[in-house]
Formats: sequence, C-alpha cells, structure tokens
Amino acid sequence: MGIKDVNLLKEKIKNAPGYSGVYLMKDVDDRVIYAGKAKNLHARVRSYFGGTDSRRMVPFLLSRIKDIEFIVTDTEKEALILENNLIKKYRPRYNINLRDDKNFYSIRIDTKEKFPRFQLVRRVQKDGARYFGPYSSGASVKQMLHYLYRIFPLRTCRDLEFKTRKRPCMEFQIKRCLAPCCNLVTGRDYRKIVVEAILFIERRGGRLVRQLRLRMDRAAEELNFEEAARIRDKISAIETTLEKQRVVSTSFKNQDIFGLYREGDRIQVYAIYVRKGAIIGQRRFSLMRTRMESSEALSSFLKQYYNTGPTIPREIIIPGHMEDTGIIEQWLTEKKSGKVSLVVPRRGNKKALLGMALFNAENALQSEEKLETDNERTLEDLAKGLLLKKTPRRIECFDMSNMGGKYAVGSLVFFNRGVPEKSRYRRFRIKTKEDADDYGMMREVLERRYSDGKNIPDLIVVDGGKGQLGVALSVLHGLGLEEVNVIGLAKESRALLTGGLSRVFKDRDRVYLPNRKNPLYLSKHPQALFLLQRVRDEAHRFAVTYHRKVKEKEDFRSVLDNISGIGKTRKRALLAHFLEMDKIANASREKLEEVPGIGENAAYRIFEYFHAQREI
Repeated sequence: MGIKDVNLLKEKIKNAPGYSGVYLMKDVDDRVIYAGKAKNLHARVRSYFGGTDSRRMVPFLLSRIKDIEFIVTDTEKEALILENNLIKKYRPRYNINLRDDKNFYSIRIDTKEKFPRFQLVRRVQKDGARYFGPYSSGASVKQMLHYLYRIFPLRTCRDLEFKTRKRPCMEFQIKRCLAPCCNLVTGRDYRKIVVEAILFIERRGGRLVRQLRLRMDRAAEELNFEEAARIRDKISAIETTLEKQRVVSTSFKNQDIFGLYREGDRIQVYAIYVRKGAIIGQRRFSLMRTRMESSEALSSFLKQYYNTGPTIPREIIIPGHMEDTGIIEQWLTEKKSGKVSLVVPRRGNKKALLGMALFNAENALQSEEKLETDNERTLEDLAKGLLLKKTPRRIECFDMSNMGGKYAVGSLVFFNRGVPEKSRYRRFRIKTKEDADDYGMMREVLERRYSDGKNIPDLIVVDGGKGQLGVALSVLHGLGLEEVNVIGLAKESRALLTGGLSRVFKDRDRVYLPNRKNPLYLSKHPQALFLLQRVRDEAHRFAVTYHRKVKEKEDFRSVLDNISGIGKTRKRALLAHFLEMDKIANASREKLEEVPGIGENAAYRIFEYFHAQREI
C-alpha cells in the first residue's frame, strides 16, 4: 500500500462519524474482509489503530486493510440488522460466516381455516398461523406427525385436492380422517379435534388426558360404550407416546441452548432445542475457523442464525456474556413480538442443560479433528496410488445422465479434504447435443466449467473409461490446463469360476490414467478407492436427481405454460375452477374472468391463445 493510500486511510479514520452504524474494511483488491457494527463508529475504529484493542484478530486485519467505509444508522439495532445483511452479502474473510443457513423443519397449522391441516414447512412466516418446532431432523418431525395422525383423524390432503374431492378417500375408510372434504363432519366437531392435537403437540398431555377422561366417563354414563372405548384407546395411545418423550425441565419453557468449544482458531457450536420442557432436537454446526474472541464469535453466530428465520424461543441459554447482549435481546424481542432473554446460567437445571451442550460441542470438535486426520491420510494414499505430484485436497467429479439423448444433463460435485462441499456443486442442462453422445456431452460440460480458468481443482475425475478420459484431456489441453491431474473411473464385471461350472460376476472399479495403456486397480489402497467411489457415486446421484427433475418438468408441462403471464398460481387456479383442460380451452372471456386471480388481461390472453389454436 502506497503512502498516498496510507494517508487517505488515516484521513478516513480521523473523520469517522461519531454515530452508530457499520464499518466495512477492504483489502488491496477492494474486497470486504471484515464487517462490524458500533454504537460509536469513531471510537470503535480509533480503538483498532490506537493500540487499545487487544483482540487476537486485530493485527491480521490491520496488515491487510487498504480502505474503510462507514454506513451510519439511526440506532444500534438498525446497525445490527445491517451488519447481518452485509455479512451475508459479502461473506468477509474475518467474520463468522454461518454456512448452515438451511432452516429446520417446523409444523404449521392455520387455525383460522374451517378445516385446517398440519403442514411440514422449513420457513416460519408471520402469517397468523401457529408453528411448532424446530425439529432438527426430518425423521423426528415425521415421527411426531405419524403419532399425530394415528391418534387424531385430521385431514392430510392439500388444499387443491381438498376442494375438488367429491367422495371420501382411503384415509376415511381406515378411520384416519373424518372426510371434511365431503362435509361428513361439522366445523365445530373438527375444531375440537384440532384443539386436542395442538395440546398433544405442545406436550400438554396431562391436560389433554384429563379432558378425554371426562368425555369418556360422560359417554359411559350415557351408555355410549363404543364412544367410551374409542376415547379410552386414544388416551392409551397418548400416554404411551408421551412416555417416550424425555422431559428435562419442569418450567415447560421454550429454550434454545448453545454450547461453544474452542481449540486455537477452531470453534464448534452445538445446539439443544427444548420445547415445553422436552428435548425435541439437537444440532452440530459446521466447524468455524476464526481469530475472533469466543464472545464475539458467539454474538456473530447468534445474529446470523436467528436472522435466517428459525422459531425464536422465550429463553436462549448461552455459555458467557457478550458485549452486545442487550441489543441482541431487543432485536430478538422485536422479531418474536414477545420478550426474549439471553441467559448465562450459574446453577440448577439450566446449568445442567448448558453443560450437556458444551460436552457435545467438545465431542463434535474432537470427532471433526479425527475425521480430518483420517481424510488427510486417505488423500495422501490416493496421491501415492495414482502417482500424483501433490495431495488432491480439492477434487471435482463429472457425470452425465440422459435417456436416449433426451433430458440430457451433467453434474459436478466438489469434495474439499475428503468432505462434500455442496455449495460448489453445479448442474448443467446440455445445450448442444440432442442424441445420445456421451463424449460430446462431457466435452460441453468440461468446456463450460473450465473456460474461465478459475478455481481449478487438484484432481478431476470423470465417470467413464478411456473415451471420457480422452475427452477431458483434449478439453484441458485446448484451454491450456495440461498440468491438471485427470483420471477416469469405470466399473468392470469379471467372471469368477466356482466349482468348475457356475459363474459369479464381481464388479471392480478400475482407474484410467493419462499415457497409461492398462487400467490401475487400487486394491492396495482400499480407503483411497472408497473415497473415489464416494465421489463418483455422489456425482451420479446428483446427475440422476437433476435428470428426473428435468424429465418430470417436461412430462407434466401444460399447454397453459405456453401463454405469457400464466404462472404456477394462475395455472393452479384455472385447473381448480374448471377441473379439465378442455373446459378452459372452450371457456368464454367472461367465464375466465370469474376465476380468482385471473383478470381481464390474463383472460384475454388465454382466450386468444386457444382461439388461435382452433383456427390453426
């Protein structure tokens, strides 16, 4: 950095605004390497350059900063929200970047509907509906719904199917639904069952069982023994199910507990989710590498995590105090529309829960370290077995999938140090080939991937034998990337004679290397072979999944898709209203306008399209 740049930076620091806001530190390439918020921007930035900030990461930042930018906000809470958004946008190197931004499953029910149903969703919205969760695994939430529908006969069908059904389905026949679609149950009676189901899912089983016992006794007094027996069986099922749920708190609060364990620059966070006093899920987050202090890292983690939209509990248990605890509580309270507390427990049940989270965080970090060590050893064996000059820590694998040349697609998967990194997966819709030309498809995909010459991996794997390998070498030679390691991985079946009569066919993977006539077998390096097989199988899975998606989209493409301005919502509304495509094609403009969401312009386009088709 030149003298002019240094003087300009000093001038910016000197004139930093004395208000709350966000500061962005940039390197020589004008990339944002750190984003932070401050109640007083001038004081915070002066602490960096005045030697009063003793954090471990500060020297690394100062050695790389070329420029700094300030964004002033009205309040510190606005600065917190802006900081979150800028970290998500720029992914600065020296910030905590939460990669686990996928949302957990939650169970949703809109009690304002006449006949509501429970739905499995990933995003919690402010739509007036009730949400339960989060559930850290699909298995646990599906088990909850399994119990729910086994005990309470509520509808499971989608709204479109519910509105168009004319007779009860199989769920009614096996007594799993009361057929509200055919008006075989009143809204009042259905709502009673919904209330019971909500009590069950909220784990208020004691209250629910007491209500059911009163109803059972009343039915028995009225000599309605069949109804009493049915209620008795329901009580038994509820009590059996509730026994399986582990209660860890008598306060019955909704709580999130976060444990944090650190070794050097590596931080592991582990979460435990408690709802109504019972643990409903646990989660290990991806390992984070940072020189931030642990309290600052935890603060950044919490802000990013709750910014992605999970259910916010009343109480969040954390292992230590943070500088901005108050402002985070204020921000979360506003997001939840209810009081949220960040608690550092000192004793009792909360301390025990935190201890559980901390213990799991430590175990998770140690498991991650062991996995990394094992993967590094496997990669070294792979380099040795394939005679590579360097350890292939970054591997990309390609596979093609098509059906006689139709719906042709390609896939790319990326493994970093033996672990899949799904954010760098890519899929390709084949554009230049319409016949079953695997070599041509492979050429197109490789050219599209490596034409810019950026982010070249240590090893390229193509699914196939000499032909696919030859195509890969030709493409890389044309792009000036001859030094990249490339191999082909293919299966072969060989016959083994047993007893002199029968044959047993055994599959073996063989590796094709450039400038080598015969394939190579990695039987002496089983872990290295297993890694290659995992990479190849993942590429195959990813390609087949995309192929099926493309095929389904084409197979179920509607004539309505050819009309401009008719998207999924309008197409669904038209089909729900008319039920048949012929009725839509023959409908008048006036009839089309009667469909909810179809205005005058859309009705005109639909009518003119089918009118023109009839003339043709």
